[in-house]
Amino acid sequence: MKLVMAIVHDEDAFHMLDLLIEKRFSVTKLASTGGFLRAGTTTLISGVEEERLDELIEIIETKCKSRKQMTSVNATHMSVTESFVPYPVEVTVGGAVIFILNVEEFKKV
Repeated sequence: MKLVMAIVHDEDAFHMLDLLIEKRFSVTKLASTGGFLRAGTTTLISGVEEERLDELIEIIETKCKSRKQMTSVNATHMSVTESFVPYPVEVTVGGAVIFILNVEEFKKV
């Protein structure tokens, strides 16, 4: 058995969650926040038998596409006399970060 933790963009999470439930994957959804953009992300946790691992990864890859987005980044190195001016930067958002862990033992009580 494997434990899969997938961190995905909030926009991708709902469609992916519907498909995972439809395909009968047990999944737990946690709200999370990314460190760089401080934007909303969703962490999905699923215990899966090794035979279905590739199917789960394929669903994540299909539903979580990366894309470019403009965002404002605050200037961090300013002196006291400078004004506070955010500047636009193009960043890649979306996609998924997937952690796959071996499960030594599983109990459901």
